[in-house]
Amino acid sequence: MWYFSWVLGLGLACAFAILNAMWFELREGHSHDPRASRNDE
Repeated sequence: MWYFSWVLGLGLACAFAILNAMWFELREGHSHDPRASRNDE
């Protein structure tokens, strides 16, 4: 049964990596200054 904990740990690590990447992309989208992205000048 050692493989069960190994597969479970690997699955949780992959899920954590995917969620971390999604969170990072979400934070990167909102981190820039909104005044710098205006093109009305």
